[in-house]
Amino acid sequence: MKLTLTLATLATAAAAANQFNGFSYNPKQLKSGACPTVDTVRDDLSVLSKYTNQVRIYSVKDCNQGEPVLRAMENTDWKVQLGMWVSNVESVYEADRNELIRLAGVFDFKKHVSAVIVGNEAIYRKEQTSAQIAAKVRDTKAALTKIGLGSIPVTASETWPYYDPTLVAAVDYVNVHAFPFWEGTPIEGAQDKVFEHIYAIQKLAGSKKVVVGETGWPDAGGNYEAAVPSLANEQRYLKEFICRANLEKIDYIWFSAFDEAWKPVTNASDVETHWGVLKGDKTPKFSSPMYDCKGFVPNTKPSSSSSVSSSASSSASKTGSKASSTPSGHSSTDKSDNKSSDTNNNSDKSSDSQDKSDTSKNSAAWSPVGSGLSAVSIVASMAALAVSALI
Repeated sequence: MKLTLTLATLATAAAAANQFNGFSYNPKQLKSGACPTVDTVRDDLSVLSKYTNQVRIYSVKDCNQGEPVLRAMENTDWKVQLGMWVSNVESVYEADRNELIRLAGVFDFKKHVSAVIVGNEAIYRKEQTSAQIAAKVRDTKAALTKIGLGSIPVTASETWPYYDPTLVAAVDYVNVHAFPFWEGTPIEGAQDKVFEHIYAIQKLAGSKKVVVGETGWPDAGGNYEAAVPSLANEQRYLKEFICRANLEKIDYIWFSAFDEAWKPVTNASDVETHWGVLKGDKTPKFSSPMYDCKGFVPNTKPSSSSSVSSSASSSASKTGSKASSTPSGHSSTDKSDNKSSDTNNNSDKSSDSQDKSDTSKNSAAWSPVGSGLSAVSIVASMAALAVSALI
């Protein structure tokens, strides 16, 4: 009996070490970029079910992908964060908004929709102002409330310099992107960099929950300054980020589920097709477990005198990037852009004056992710059970 419990503990720990709060997911077919069908989405979700029960998509209207994703989730415990694409063409938002409301009349949003995300780096791309995105967040929230779905959290996804008080005031929770790779950070400093950003955003957010809406590291492609894409670096960043996020009860969506061969390679470093934890053939890049938090000790919280607002105004005055404005995930920068703009693309900046009470406040609110207990808490609970059984 004691041996059985011990083996069960080890099995549970191994399973937990493959779990993610959620994945960024574009349901377009991985090689061709063809629009998804219910069957292709079901196949994707079947593969991803080993690792999570939640995905984030970027548009419900592009390829009409909202419908096959929600249809594939029927009669399951899958959750989706539904994206609404926003560009400098207002009809794009209107089309996504209308499709969102139509889908709400067809599917069980209360069961399957964990959040609605209005816009993805549109302020960074200089296609919208924070006031414009804030107005769209309020408009979407009002539309959902009108049909009895006001309990579904509504937010916007932005890079750290562009989350200002105007946008914070409008969202139900702050959904921010953090990519030390795009700051040219060497892997040795990536853990400090990303959490430095998170703490500053938490300070800016006050009582509102902060979720890392995208983070990750590519396993192949060209270097970006001191940031080197490699399989070892991707796994190291994955472990250090997830283990520390679990300890600090910070929710996140990992960028991304799969390598996507259809994506254009036109940005500063030819890495766009290499962000997945699974290959284009849907097999895992890493042996199981993907990460192991046993014995993990996070770095000391970094000290920083930088602030989000000052960084934002500094970056906003620089040359804008030639970022992709298609609903395909995070924006891709061009190497001709300055480093500050690339930092804006996929990072959140932060200060360290985050204290313990702020961290507790951040984790006490509702969670937009559906992953339940963190890997750390599951392993700790099962380990305690095994020890007690052996005594």
